[in-house]
Formats: sequence, C-alpha cells, structure tokens
Amino acid sequence: RMESLPEAVLIRILASIPAVDLVLACRLVCCQWKNLVDGAALWILKCQQEGLTGADSEENAENWQNFYFLSKKRRNLIKNPCGEEDLQHWGEVENGGDGWKIEELPGDFGKEFPSEEVHKYFVTSYEWCRKSQVIDLRAEGYWEELMDTTQPKVVVKDWYAGRSDAGCLYELCVKLLSENEDVLAEYKSETIAIPQDNDATWTEISHTFSNYGPGVRFVRFEHGGQDTLFWKGWYGVRVTNSSVTVEP
Repeated sequence: RMESLPEAVLIRILASIPAVDLVLACRLVCCQWKNLVDGAALWILKCQQEGLTGADSEENAENWQNFYFLSKKRRNLIKNPCGEEDLQHWGEVENGGDGWKIEELPGDFGKEFPSEEVHKYFVTSYEWCRKSQVIDLRAEGYWEELMDTTQPKVVVKDWYAGRSDAGCLYELCVKLLSENEDVLAEYKSETIAIPQDNDATWTEISHTFSNYGPGVRFVRFEHGGQDTLFWKGWYGVRVTNSSVTVEP
C-alpha cells in the first residue's frame, strides 16, 4: 500500500510525475500527499533530476516550487527580437526619416554579432525611430498570485551598435504596468551617443526589476534611435536580440 511506503521512497515516486499533475491532482489525494507536494524536498529532488540549479539554499517550500516552475517557463517573451519576421509583433512604430529597416549581419561598416544564432538586425534612420512590444504576463503563464507575492525578477536585455562611418543615438525604456496600465516601475536608459568613426562593436544593455510590489500584469518594452549626421537612408543605431525574461 502506498501509505506504508517510507516518505523518502514516496517522494521519489512523486518526483517522476509531471509538475502540473502534482499540484492539480496528487496533492488532492490525501493529507500525506498534500504535505509532500507542498514541501521542499519533492521540488528539490525534481530540480536536481532536471538539472535546474541556482535556487536559494534555504529549504523553503515556496521558494523551491516557484523556482522549479519559473525555471521551466524561462524563455524570451519578446517576439521577433532579431527581425526575422520583418516588423511583425512590434507595435506603436515611429518611422522617422526613412523609417525602420531590417538588414543582414554584419551590414555595411558593421561587425558580426557575438552569437552565431543572430543573423539580422533593425536599423534606424535620420530622424527618431521607435518601436515597442507590450507583454501580457498572464497570457504568457505568469499568474497573478505569483507576480504579486513571489515577485520574480524581470530581466531586460537589448543589444545596440553603430556603423563605423556614422554617429548615432540609442535609447531603451521598459515599464512594468498594472491591469489599468499604470506605471508601477520603470527603467529608462540615458540617451547613448555613439560617435562617428566608432568601432561598430555590439554592446549589451540590461536591467533587472525586483521587489517591484504587487499588481504587475504587463511589461512594455520600447527602444529606438537615429543617426546624428542626418544622412538619407539607414545610418542610425542598429538593434537586435532584445529580450525580456521572468526568472527565479
């Protein structure tokens, strides 16, 4: 009989069951199973079995269960981050000058991107070009209680570069929004100026939101720039490989 098994053995059996079934079904079987599913030991074992490392060493049940689910869900929430789908998924587009354009790496007077997986970039023109995405966290599987209580880290990254024969400007602005789209937290970079005759190196910019308080339901990501020589065409800042991830 299952109830006669040593607890350590029962934990190993339960650890082989998919996590969603553990929470939605197994914890309803009996008090013993509920206590095991709500405890830390089971989730520590599942993390170990699936190679998920980095959780807090403190054996806190909520920490470990949330760490497991957040680690399994972790992915880039920005759609079309490298221009492989033209400007699809990017809204509220501001097309100053000759507007946004997608080019193949490395581009004229440019350098290859540090990752071989990135093949394209977006490039701006002689007046400000801006584009944005709004991420619906609930639609992406991050439920309200998780965002309000655990407040997992929201990590934002972007990559920008100039072309070596032209100067340009770059800006990044990311906001955490409530249900009614009130701004609960915001990161805005300075206006970064890249001089003419630069080395065209790709630079990463990043920011981590934490302890931002309850109520976050959306993330609004916006970036853009322009060239500083006002040359017709696409001599402004280049951006690619944008990312927003929710992490333990």
